[in-house]
Amino acid sequence: MQPDDSARVLAVCVVHAELEVPGRVGKTAIDKRPQPGRVTVRSLGLDGDHVCDIKNHGGTHQAVYAYAQADAERWAAELGHDLPAGWFGENLRISGLAVSDAVIGARWSIGDTLLEVSAPRVPCATFQHWSNEAQWVRRFTLQSDTGAYLRVLSEGSIGACDEVRVVHVPEHGVTVRDLFTGKDMDRLAMLLEAEPSISDDVRMQIERHARRHANEQRAQQQRADELATGAQL
Repeated sequence: MQPDDSARVLAVCVVHAELEVPGRVGKTAIDKRPQPGRVTVRSLGLDGDHVCDIKNHGGTHQAVYAYAQADAERWAAELGHDLPAGWFGENLRISGLAVSDAVIGARWSIGDTLLEVSAPRVPCATFQHWSNEAQWVRRFTLQSDTGAYLRVLSEGSIGACDEVRVVHVPEHGVTVRDLFTGKDMDRLAMLLEAEPSISDDVRMQIERHARRHANEQRAQQQRADELATGAQL
């Protein structure tokens, strides 16, 4: 989706402190806070930022995480308290751009960097713990305003107030939200065929959606067969 004329970075955020969390991971770097001035962006992320759970987060296809100010404001109204930049664990809080409806493979020019939309954020138990909200993962999933992971095509620096320019949008049109919800397998199959940049993680996500659809179809057929058998008795 194209931004409006005022699409800009409101804040650039990196890790403030590691926090203890229950479970296998033990620590999280989800607590991110806005930084003054310009922040260097490299192929694996922002200077001063890192991940603790390297098995499930980070890498070149999850180098930078962006979240839309409009989505944060909607959540703030629902939750009844402010959600400042960094609350979602994002590196970039962006205004004027529907981040969750960005097309996979779209390219954004910000400052002197070039970033490519690579994947949705998938909520996890750490995000649940951080939020301190009942059924947060389920609510976040149902809303599907996931924000977007970005990979870095050209390193540089980003600062608050930088313009976000969408310089390329792939013709396939499959969005971050489409990939996250997995409602239309025909569109996801088109993504597999048309977008060479997608990661192995995205391919596995599409495979999980395909298995879910196959299981649902089998269950529907089983119910239909049971109803037909009952009608014949």
